[in-house]
Amino acid sequence: MSSSTLAPSARESNAIYFAAHSSRASAAAEILGVIAREAGPGVRLGTKEELRARCEVSVGTFNEALKIAQNRGLVTLRPGPGGGIFSQAPSAIVRLGNLLLALDRDEDTVAEAVHVRNALDVLLMDDAIVHRTDDDVRKLRHEIDLMAQAVAQGHPTDFMKANWHLHAVIANISPNSILRNFYLGLLELIEQHTLAVQPTRDQPLQGYIEYRLDLHSRMVDAIEGADQKLAQKLVEEHNTESYQQ
Repeated sequence: MSSSTLAPSARESNAIYFAAHSSRASAAAEILGVIAREAGPGVRLGTKEELRARCEVSVGTFNEALKIAQNRGLVTLRPGPGGGIFSQAPSAIVRLGNLLLALDRDEDTVAEAVHVRNALDVLLMDDAIVHRTDDDVRKLRHEIDLMAQAVAQGHPTDFMKANWHLHAVIANISPNSILRNFYLGLLELIEQHTLAVQPTRDQPLQGYIEYRLDLHSRMVDAIEGADQKLAQKLVEEHNTESYQQ
């Protein structure tokens, strides 16, 4: 599928996306996402130049938009003869707080895993407060640093992966092998089925991941300070935005 096969009205609709986004790259990335979803998975959408013209942006802006769309798991770039930009639209989208998880076909399993994982967070925080070592705290701070890097770079998928790794470090502090291994298995399942993390329209994405970074940093503070009352309050705040499909 090339830009010449796109509906004539498609170009006229670009103004809607540019008006809704402060960044032309973000708007162009959403246009690419629309094209990919309409085409279906695995369809050739066109060359970079064809799609750049379709999005009506400069080369530099389109390259930035293409990276955004790739990070969201919407498109993939294939080099060589017969290459180009292909749709990689996920078959399932589920909501987690103010983020959308783009999943493979096992969304029901992920929903169940998130629900159970949230229920176990308070138990693992209690164990972390009692059993954490200075080395554990250093590992937790390292994961917070990785989350902060992802926030600074505006990469929500990298942020979420670092977030899950932080929770894995917390789980590994627990001496309860059944609880620890079960929780780690849930985290692995969720991460395996997540292709990308996307924003919702409810709240600006950057502000939201900045808030979640601060929340997790406070959770680590509570673990280091052995403040069980604060930890329980933060876990409740952490899980208030329950899973919604």
